[in-house]
Amino acid sequence: MRTLTLLRILVILLGVGALIMLIPLALALILGEQRMIWALGLPAGIIIAAALPAFFSYRKNPLRFRARDGFLLVFLTWVGMSLLGAMPFYLSAREFSFTNAFFESACGFATTGATTITDVEALPKSLLLWRSISHWVGGMGIVLLTVALMPLLGVGGFQLIKAEVSGPEKERITPKITATAKVMWFTYCILTAVLVILFRIGGMEWLDAFCHSFTTMASGGISTKNSGLSWYNSAFIDHVTMVFMLLAGLNFNLYFRLARGKFKDIITNTEARVYLGIFLISAAAITFTLIPVYGSLSASWRFGAFHAASILSTTGAVIADYSVWPAFAQAILFALMFVGGCSSSTAGGIKVIRHVVLWKQTGNELRRILFPQGVFSIQLNKKVGRKDVVYGVSAFVFLYAAVVTIVALITAASGVDIFSSFSTALSVISNIGVGFGAIGPGHNFGAFPDQLKWLYSFAMIAGRLELWTVLILFTPEYWRR
Repeated sequence: MRTLTLLRILVILLGVGALIMLIPLALALILGEQRMIWALGLPAGIIIAAALPAFFSYRKNPLRFRARDGFLLVFLTWVGMSLLGAMPFYLSAREFSFTNAFFESACGFATTGATTITDVEALPKSLLLWRSISHWVGGMGIVLLTVALMPLLGVGGFQLIKAEVSGPEKERITPKITATAKVMWFTYCILTAVLVILFRIGGMEWLDAFCHSFTTMASGGISTKNSGLSWYNSAFIDHVTMVFMLLAGLNFNLYFRLARGKFKDIITNTEARVYLGIFLISAAAITFTLIPVYGSLSASWRFGAFHAASILSTTGAVIADYSVWPAFAQAILFALMFVGGCSSSTAGGIKVIRHVVLWKQTGNELRRILFPQGVFSIQLNKKVGRKDVVYGVSAFVFLYAAVVTIVALITAASGVDIFSSFSTALSVISNIGVGFGAIGPGHNFGAFPDQLKWLYSFAMIAGRLELWTVLILFTPEYWRR
């Protein structure tokens, strides 16, 4: 019964993804893209046909499951959505092997922004839209969307969101978890709509404006142009993108507090202050380093601040070849790959709050050496933090470093140089999509062997789900009754 229950919920969740696939299908019908009508319509139709009986049977017999089953269900949902999302690529009659198709889909839902595609502009417009929508849906979360749409998951809903949303602590901003999900998705939609309008004002066509807005707010970073946003050569578009990359990397719970007039909560939020501080310091340092390169402060800020925001928020958008910048500027960008955005945001990475916790705990340990009898605790948002948060953060950072090391070693064993291997491992697990060496500007993942693409695909999903959700499934204790 437990297995059947999980399968029914999984099919319903995939059905939500199939319904979303109808949006690019409508575009394919309008534009007469015959092959894409088949490529999008077939998988969507099959999944919807399977999901409808499961949904209507649920209405008669509500589904219940154990909280620990949420980890398995969320992981299976992301893998299943990646498989579903791969079908339009694979069936599009383009040069997509199944491996590359799954890789592109996993990149989308994990909001990594990596790709194997060399000529993006040759793709059908409906496929470009689906590629961007997969990022957007993955940014805020597939399960979170479903929880927002219907009270399907009952008491287990919060457990699923805990398994999907990023950060060491998950928070209800409203008494009901469905209302919390709706608030977060409503905020996400509003910010995306504003960005679409700004991109349109900046000169983008409507489709490009939607696609770039989807991927920017999802911290994905892919583009409908081969040269990315640099194709537009617009300072306005670059600065708008920079601002919204930073907004996407902020904790979305803060926007709810802002809407309710709780400005003090935002000002006193430790993670937000550190996040913006890291950006301003790194952007300023890169800017002054680039003045000899670009010859002016404004141009240096435009390119330096953009890439600082892009890497920090794990968006991975590129408007200049930073591999030819001075070593100090490159070193700052490389260091930002270890940071990430805020918790409960669309950004990936370790997350700023974890760095804050470890920094404060390091200070406490130094004080304890001087005052062995003293009692010290960390403070977050001017409140005393729990000790178990410190333990959890320490364990996560160790696990993160271990997984990055393992992926880097496997990559190096395939003949990739060590710097590129480490940069690639850090990029896929942090969901950045770009890096240095073999994945620097002007390169993509197409040259990597298929076995590494499968490894990276699951590493991206694990990184998007904060590692614990996936790795706990490989422990014997999880499967014991």
